[in-house]
Amino acid sequence: MDYTVKGDKMKSITDVRKLLIKYGAIIYIGDRVADLELMQDELRELYRSNILEASDFQSAMIIIRNELSKLM
Repeated sequence: MDYTVKGDKMKSITDVRKLLIKYGAIIYIGDRVADLELMQDELRELYRSNILEASDFQSAMIIIRNELSKLM
C-alpha cells in the first residue's frame, strides 16, 4: 500500500489518513468528529516536531476543517 501523499495531491480525508499512517498514527475512535479532531492534534504535533512539511500540514488541516464544517 502506498502511503506517499504530498500536499499538492492531498484532496480527501483518505489522503490525510494515509499521510498520518506514514508517520505511524492510525486514528479510529468511531466518532467522526473526534477522529477528525484527533487527526488535527496529530498533525500539529508532527508539524511542531519538524517532521511534517508546512505545505502538507496546511493542506491536511484545510481538508479536515472542511470536513468538520460539513458535520457541524
